[in-house]
Amino acid sequence: MKLGILGFPLTHSLSPVLHEAALKAAGLEGSYRVLPTPPEFLRARMQEVRREFTGVNVTIPLKERVIPYLDELSDEAQAIGAVNTILNRAGVLVGFNTDAPGFLKSLEEAGLAYKRQRALVLGAGGAARGVAYALKKGGAKVLLYNRTLERAEALAAELGVGVLSPAALPHALRTCDLLINTTSVGMKDPTASPLEGLELPHSGAVVDIVYTPEHTRLLREAKAAGLRTLGGLPMLVWQGALAFELWTGVKPDVDVMYRAARAALDAQ
Repeated sequence: MKLGILGFPLTHSLSPVLHEAALKAAGLEGSYRVLPTPPEFLRARMQEVRREFTGVNVTIPLKERVIPYLDELSDEAQAIGAVNTILNRAGVLVGFNTDAPGFLKSLEEAGLAYKRQRALVLGAGGAARGVAYALKKGGAKVLLYNRTLERAEALAAELGVGVLSPAALPHALRTCDLLINTTSVGMKDPTASPLEGLELPHSGAVVDIVYTPEHTRLLREAKAAGLRTLGGLPMLVWQGALAFELWTGVKPDVDVMYRAARAALDAQ
């Protein structure tokens, strides 16, 4: 069984560690390869996936770009407009989105409520699509904010959620129950925050789907302010577990995946 991950860059990906540990624990033979894929090389990479791979994960910046190369989409991937998992069914490439259910699993595991909560999602990329869709489906009141307002407006219209102008952002931040950062701010520069110059929520919880570093500046400041926090590792593990099950038909040992990921983070 040949598995892998497509994205660019992939220098900090923990997905190989997660899936190799899951394969070993399940007694399955296989490998998981890192496949750095700049967008201009995506067509050739997808031909390789069709020929050689059982399945792959897809990450930044390819979650939306990969869709034209697929033969089928799950209902959820179609509704979200982004794919993070591809299954090769005898040459037929099927796209799924396990980010959305994986994100809700991470909230539930942490005991964070989302139904009927005011959720503010920062970002308008592929990850934001999955998170906003999941929250709306789960019964949250969802607002989107992105530095490029037009992108947020387009995504909000697709998903049927609200959108914030820059002028409305400060009040929404103060009053939201759940703030979720789906941007990569804080990943490349641990001193950066998506809320530069803005106030944190006055109560509730702050979630950052960045997992490297595990404790971003946003999360450190939220914790210091007395807010509940959740990093990106649980979402990574749960979306990976759901992808693994799609590829293999086997439910992986999630505890094994957590331990492998934490060991890799400690080693970094």
